[in-house]
Amino acid sequence: MVKDHIAIILARGGSKRLPNKNILDFHSKPMIVWTIEAAIRSGQFSKVIVSTDNQEIANIATEYGAEVPFLRVSGADDVTPSSTATLIALKQATDYYGTKFSYVSQLMANCPLRDEKVIKASLE
Repeated sequence: MVKDHIAIILARGGSKRLPNKNILDFHSKPMIVWTIEAAIRSGQFSKVIVSTDNQEIANIATEYGAEVPFLRVSGADDVTPSSTATLIALKQATDYYGTKFSYVSQLMANCPLRDEKVIKASLE
């Protein structure tokens, strides 16, 4: 694990095509939980946070071990690129924790088949 490596899991609440997709049940768990658990099990991150605009998503994320220290202040619409949303969350995290992170990994909440081995391999 790198001391200052943050994983930012993007999970907005307002999906138009599939409402609440990030917390829909997928093989007995909310979709986002697969990503949270893989990030934690990978052991690669000093912080695993979920960036969301939705309190229900925030509650589920914290229940399964992610940190949700704030709700996303902007970029939670269907036109903001994921990279921009990640930068917004990184700025919020930097302000909240009072530290700069040397490494940032963006993980999407709706990728339940990505496990900790894939995360480790991608970082190598």
